[in-house]
Amino acid sequence: MRINELKISSLGSDSSASALHVFRMQDGDDDRGGPGRGTAVITRTRPKTKKPSLYRVLILNDDYTPMEFVVHVLERFFQKDREAATRIMLHVHNHGVGECGVYTFEVAETKVSQVMDFARQNQHPLQCVMEKK
Repeated sequence: MRINELKISSLGSDSSASALHVFRMQDGDDDRGGPGRGTAVITRTRPKTKKPSLYRVLILNDDYTPMEFVVHVLERFFQKDREAATRIMLHVHNHGVGECGVYTFEVAETKVSQVMDFARQNQHPLQCVMEKK
């Protein structure tokens, strides 16, 4: 029995490579002296995808930013309700730092930038940072 392999590579629209393997199994020659009929088995190799790293967005305490402004930031940029925003703000006030949410890198980076810009526009020294989870 012989096995012949034909490998066909193709690129999808998202440029992720995939391979198609066609195996032809042949039992040998038939009665007429020619190659025998074979069986084809097709397998497709899929690329392994990796989950993106997550980042925590944190607000840092300072002595100047009003508590109500921090609550407003949490409601506006992190879609927290009034109760959750107040709880996070009090945690920041009492412990010096509080987690606003966990996001992929690009989303976390955008949220940090939005909070920092909004704080500067309103003349508050509020600090917002991100760290890998």
